Amino acid sequence: MNVILLEIFSPTVIIVVVAVIFLLFGGSKLPQLAKALGQSKKAFKEGIDEGEHDDTAKPRKNLESVDDEALFEEARRRAQQMRAEEAKKLER
Repeated sequence: MNVILLEIFSPTVIIVVVAVIFLLFGGSKLPQLAKALGQSKKAFKEGIDEGEHDDTAKPRKNLESVDDEALFEEARRRAQQMRAEEAKKLER
């Protein structure tokens, strides 16, 4: 299995892959493709950083501090509200 991995990353295979990409996309499209890839990578990194920032900015409440009865009452209230909204939709 290690032999297969070494063959995949050999310089010859890499050159062939680059040549095929060059033939498929052409010389004029490669700079555009590289620019789009760079922008995508940048946007992905910004999204990850933003997600990490959001996680640290909003501390979550400890579930042990939530009263079970209050939680059930809130669930009942929301379910009743959803049923009322669905009934209104059906009346139209």
